[in-house]
Order: sequence, then C-alpha cells, then structure tokens
Amino acid sequence: MSEHTHNVDWKKDFAVETLDKSQVKISGDLPFEELAAHRSAAIKHLGKNLKLDGFREGKVPEEMLVEKIGEMAILTEMAERALAHAYPHIVEAHQLNVLGYPQIQITKLAQDNPLGFSATVAVVPEITLPEYKSIATEQNKDKASAEVTDEDVETQIEQIMRQRMAYERLQQKAAQNAEESVDVGDTTELPTPEGEAKKAAEQADEEFDPATAPLPELTDEYVKGLGQPGQFETVADFKAKLREHLTIEKEREVAAAHRAKVTDAIIEATELDLPEVLIDGELKQMWAQMEEDIKRANMNMDEYLSHIKKTEEDLRNEWRPAAEKRAKLQLILNEIAQKEDIKPDQTQLEEQVKQLMEQYKEADEMRVKVYVASVMTNEEVMKFLEQQ
Repeated sequence: MSEHTHNVDWKKDFAVETLDKSQVKISGDLPFEELAAHRSAAIKHLGKNLKLDGFREGKVPEEMLVEKIGEMAILTEMAERALAHAYPHIVEAHQLNVLGYPQIQITKLAQDNPLGFSATVAVVPEITLPEYKSIATEQNKDKASAEVTDEDVETQIEQIMRQRMAYERLQQKAAQNAEESVDVGDTTELPTPEGEAKKAAEQADEEFDPATAPLPELTDEYVKGLGQPGQFETVADFKAKLREHLTIEKEREVAAAHRAKVTDAIIEATELDLPEVLIDGELKQMWAQMEEDIKRANMNMDEYLSHIKKTEEDLRNEWRPAAEKRAKLQLILNEIAQKEDIKPDQTQLEEQVKQLMEQYKEADEMRVKVYVASVMTNEEVMKFLEQQ
C-alpha cells in the first residue's frame, strides 16, 4: 500500500444511500492523484512474471514493462489498488458497520480523470428489540420439568433389554449360519426327528420379534452382563446409575428445548432486515459441518448426495429457514449483550483461548479470541434471560 497524503474529504466527497435488506450504496469520485500514487506498485505487480529476452525475471525496465503491459491494464490495476486503499477510509468516516466484502462497480475510468465508482455492501441491520425481559419471564413460568420418573426408568430398562435380545438373536443366527456353511460332503436329506425339530426351531425363530417377545427376569446376574465388566453389581445399583444418566440427559434436553422456546419468542417479536451475507455465512458453516460429519463416516459428499438423491442447492434451500433463524438469533444476542453490558469473564476467556491455541497451534489467536468471546457472551446472555 502506497504511503501518501490524501487531498480527500472521505465523508463529504462520498454519498451513502440506504438500500433494502440492510445494504448501503457508497458512490463518488476519487481524484486521479489517488490512483497515481499506486502506479509504480501496479506496474511492478503486473510485470513481476513478465519475461523479456536479455533481462532477468523481475529486472525488466519500467518503460519496457509499460509498453508490454499496456496503459489500460496498468490504469485498471491502479484503480483497484486505490479503491482498496480508499474504501476503509470512507467506511470509517461514515461510521458504517459493514459486513463482508463490497460489490464494487467502476462507472468511469480514464487517464488523468477522477475515478467514478459505487460500492454496495451489507451493514449490521437496525434492530428493534421487543420487551425481551418480559418475554423471557413469561416463557420461564412454564419451563418443563426435568424430573426422571419411575416410569421413565422402567421404559428405559425395557428398551435396553429388548435391544440386548435383538443383539443376542443376531449373534445366534450368525453362529448358526457359520456352522451350516461348513462343508459336510454330499448327503441326502431324509426326514428325521432331528430335522423336523430344526425346522420347527427355524420357524419359531422367524416368528420371534424382540419388540414384543416376553422379557427375561431382571436379576442381579442379568445386570452384571450389561455395560462394562463390573459396571453394575445389583438391580438396585443398575437402576440408580440408569436414573442418574437419564437425569443428566433429560436436564440437557429440557434446557435446550426451553432456550429454543425463549429465543424463538424473542426472534418472532424482533424487527430487523436480515442481510443476505449473514444467511450465506450460516449456510457455509452448516455445509462445512456436514462435510466434516460425512468425512468422519468415511464417505465423500458426492456419494452422500447421490444416496439421498439431492443436490447441494436442494440442501441449502431446505436449510435456509434454519440459517435465517441462526443469523437473527446471533444479532439479537449481540444487541441484548450490548444493552445489558454483558461481557465474558476475562480470566476464563484467556484460559479458554490458551487451551485452544495449545490444541490448534496454527490458528490465528485473534480470531480464536473473537470466537471464544462470542460463545461465552451468548451463554451469559442466555443465563440472563433464564433468570428473568
């Protein structure tokens, strides 16, 4: 980037027009001297790989580079560099909270003349929050119970026992098939009592349904065969540990469902014009997560899409409502955090960043810190809403 003084009023010389979907359009003329400051850098960049007989690469004289590259190509490169330099100044002068990269259109470009351009970019939308404390208070009144009942425990026990029955039956059939596959020579099957008994057993096996078959008795000996060796000693021990597991699971499910209920109500009552760039960002994250999941399953994306008979566009269209909700929620949580002055604990923040940097040594520390701060702030805002 060239170092030079600017004879430009970044605020007065450029207009900002508000568009729909939380976008703005910046337009104006950039003095040619702003372009001229980048001429040498533009020529050097365009000619860095240019080869001419008699000259080493990168050592071609500038006048010869200009002749070879052409003035229009140089002028275009100068314009791009000047705009990249000017854009942050204009954004800062107009106090724009921009999102993503601008779409820039050059409207006039000529030697020794001002550069005319326009830049369309998304900005953080104006958010009209509802009475979020009152909404949270109302939703908190009927939070579902996380209590695990005796019936819940018995239902889970039955599921475990039926799953074990189904697994054992599969193991038996696999062993039986292995025995039958052993070559016993050429024999002629004749009706025998043993043969008839085998047929009857096979018929009974076909009629066996683990979902409806009578359950075995739940005894101390039975539960010792469940889980890891030594995990359960008695029926009472098994039920106690199962209840503990179900309690943790149900508390997690109830908490997630309640948070979704609270935030859905606040989102529904919030007014904001969601920028497309935020929806695209959420869709990219969702796609990246799915790619990671598919990779862990030892599949590739093409195989998966072929299996479910859908295209990438199909999935993105299906995901769009969820992406919109996620983007809205993040904006709302940010706004509530700002209004209520909710911030993460700095000591905990630094500790989590340190742990992540030890795990991902090549990561950019500043980006990690921003990410962790966002996650921690979101959690604090949710706790704040749950306390209303």
